[in-house]
Amino acid sequence: MSAVSAPLQPSAYVDGFARAMLPARSQWPELVFDLPSLQYPARFNCASVLVDGALAAGWGERTALAQPGLAWRYDELAAQVDRIAHVLISDMKLVSGNRVLVHGGNCLQTAACILAVIKAGLIAVPTMPLLRARELQAIVEKAQVNAVLCADPLCLEFDALAACPPVLGFGDLVRLMARHDGVFTAFETAADDICLISFTSGTTGLPKGTMHFHRDVLAICDCFPVHILKSVQDDIFIGTPPLAFTFGLGGLLLFPLRVGACAVLLDRPGPEALLEGVAEYRATVCFTAPTFYRQMMALAPGADLSSLTRCVSAGETLPVATRAAWLDATGLALIDGIGATEMLHIFISAAGDAVRPGATGKPISGYRACILDDDGRVVGPGVIGRLAVQGPTGCRYLDDPRQAEYVDHGWNITGDAFEMDADGYFYYRARLDDMIISAGYNIAGVDVEEVLLRHPGVLECAVVGRADAERGQIVEAHVVLRDPALAGAAMVLELQHFVRQQIAPYKYPRAIIFANQLPRTETGKLQRFKLRRH
Repeated sequence: MSAVSAPLQPSAYVDGFARAMLPARSQWPELVFDLPSLQYPARFNCASVLVDGALAAGWGERTALAQPGLAWRYDELAAQVDRIAHVLISDMKLVSGNRVLVHGGNCLQTAACILAVIKAGLIAVPTMPLLRARELQAIVEKAQVNAVLCADPLCLEFDALAACPPVLGFGDLVRLMARHDGVFTAFETAADDICLISFTSGTTGLPKGTMHFHRDVLAICDCFPVHILKSVQDDIFIGTPPLAFTFGLGGLLLFPLRVGACAVLLDRPGPEALLEGVAEYRATVCFTAPTFYRQMMALAPGADLSSLTRCVSAGETLPVATRAAWLDATGLALIDGIGATEMLHIFISAAGDAVRPGATGKPISGYRACILDDDGRVVGPGVIGRLAVQGPTGCRYLDDPRQAEYVDHGWNITGDAFEMDADGYFYYRARLDDMIISAGYNIAGVDVEEVLLRHPGVLECAVVGRADAERGQIVEAHVVLRDPALAGAAMVLELQHFVRQQIAPYKYPRAIIFANQLPRTETGKLQRFKLRRH
């Protein structure tokens, strides 16, 4: 069943800014609600479904959220959310449809603020805690933010803004919350009222605001965690992605709440802290990026990972070597997945016996995908082309002309080059703008990276194309060595020879640059555009 032509429900909001900033309906992707579980009522509030619904289900005394030194049961979480909602409406005088920027690390207060904003009929704009004034200014202006809830140590960034809405630090928020102890009745919103504006994490240097509905929040909870993770009430979720990143918002807040499970929030942990957290809380599900799994592998033999049953990798490409090494180190098969801020969460994945080496997976239940050529035609197995996806969620940029680039003939075009095999498995090949064309050959940088990562001296690497007068482009590898002292001409020759022995010689890196670290966003995504500027 498609909803692409269905009219929007009448909005419940007084402030109509967000809906007015939606792209034209002709530029929307086709939305698909084929599963019975995706048939939602016309009006509901997703935060109320998750929080109040937990109490109605009898989960009040179960642990909902935990962080070092503090834990909230579901009834305690509900009380905190209600108090914050009262502050937003009664003290801050916000009206439905206003945008509230939430700026904090992974902690119980940040999680409660996001839920309270949505329950109060407002629109949450979560932001990464490492963002600085200039970046925050752009978000405040783009989303026309009406108020800010901010962790106290981060409030100074807003002092530098040219025009800043009211900022309430978490400390002052807690003091205002003490005035309110009554139940807050959730604002009844339309299923397609906007509840979340998530900004992309900036791998291209140009973040975009993506707008998501109340029904979108429930849809991601009723797809990936149900059909791939098989989440259950006794699960304990842990991980590293920020709550402001939709990978983290889903995996470390929304998914656990949907089934009555527990989420452990660690504020910017390192590999050691994550491994310690797994052991301390007996976590069963881990969400993090391939970079973290690589860093944790060396520490895994001395860690207690016996409680873990599922490890999810997303946020960047999962190299075959990393997946194999994690399996060898822990006995756990990584669940790979590709998602997008535009789609809200993961839409292609595989777990357990369905995992195929080298493949990201198949479209999860609720989604469908294909490969398109440059003319928009569907191509068959074995052909590299543009990944195209449809499902119950889809791209709706906030007043951004790039909407026309992301949606093509009703498909979400993620910007990734993929290949599908005869069994319907999808294999990542490159970002579309990362394909290297050298002397007429199409070269996917990920192929070269896979080989380099097999070299025992290589810790991390990234491959980009560099302009070259003779060949058009050459393959340029940026390499982080396990022992930086080995960097030099001899190692360049050794790595080039290593690559030529394992893949077609025309793919070998003609230039190798040694680095102490690779440029990444706060969410761990590689910023290749910075390498291309080198």
